[in-house]
Amino acid sequence: MQRRMQPSRTQRTGRVLLRGLALAGLVTALAACAPALQSSAQPGSSAVSTLRPAVSGEQRFLTLPGFGRVGYYADPRGSGRPLILTHAVNAAASAYEVRPLWNAYAGQRPVYALEWPGFGQSDRPDVTYAPELMTQALLALVAELNTEVDVVALSLGSEFAARAALQEPRIRSLALISPSGLGQPRGGSQQATADDGGLSRYQRLRRVDDLLYGTLRTRPSVHYFLSRSFRGPVPGEVIDYSVDTSRQPGAKYAPLYFVSGRLFDSDGYQNLYRPLKTPTLVLYDQDGFVSFDRLPLFTQQPGMQAVRIAGTDGLPHWEKLPEVKAALDTFWQKP
Repeated sequence: MQRRMQPSRTQRTGRVLLRGLALAGLVTALAACAPALQSSAQPGSSAVSTLRPAVSGEQRFLTLPGFGRVGYYADPRGSGRPLILTHAVNAAASAYEVRPLWNAYAGQRPVYALEWPGFGQSDRPDVTYAPELMTQALLALVAELNTEVDVVALSLGSEFAARAALQEPRIRSLALISPSGLGQPRGGSQQATADDGGLSRYQRLRRVDDLLYGTLRTRPSVHYFLSRSFRGPVPGEVIDYSVDTSRQPGAKYAPLYFVSGRLFDSDGYQNLYRPLKTPTLVLYDQDGFVSFDRLPLFTQQPGMQAVRIAGTDGLPHWEKLPEVKAALDTFWQKP
């Protein structure tokens, strides 16, 4: 959407960012709070993370060459094929997003919850975050377990999971909850930038990153974005943990790549989902950030299916866990 007036360069940059992030209603508040927000976001902080565990289970770490440590939670109890849970990508993402699924399956079958590079207990250095890096993290966990696995992924994490499944035959099934890449995005931050891979947008964001991320990590902003993924009230525990994880050292770096579009595939359906041979289940209803225009095409492919969890937005496992678990169990019980 183009502005009719011709504001200054600084104003244009700020307004584009806010529109892309669906924060138009917070413009006035941002202007009033800018000095405090800017001073509260200290770049390059060397403080040690104090983030509490997102789920039960043992905290473990993998090392990715050229990046650092990638955290994951492990509960190897139970029987059957191990289950890997992966969260979404946003300004305050962590394994807490998959907590209901973790609690539903821990003890029944081996469960592992991966935290993408730059989020949760994983390292958060100032490096280039790209789909390939995220995919390598999942591939490293599969290699660490050294067995066949089922993977459940949320939102943008679905693109990373699909990319990994195209490379790793030990990923025997995918369950994608409100996946991106199956339709037109809603909001400028939910799509890849075609011209230069989002580099220009990313460079603009870096000029105001402390101010921008200082705004995103406030409790009102966190609540606003979460409210677009819940049909009912947002649980206070989810808001609390999201705020906590967004205030860890280095928390701003990976989200900047997300907002700039550099973590999205330019055409998720054609490049990732259409070539898939791995049996895949899509759980969906409505989503404030993505659409599912090409889902009917996807389900025409052999081994692909979809179940609508009615009355939900982007996090159906938080509001209708029994229906989600029933759909997952039915899917995994099929040959």
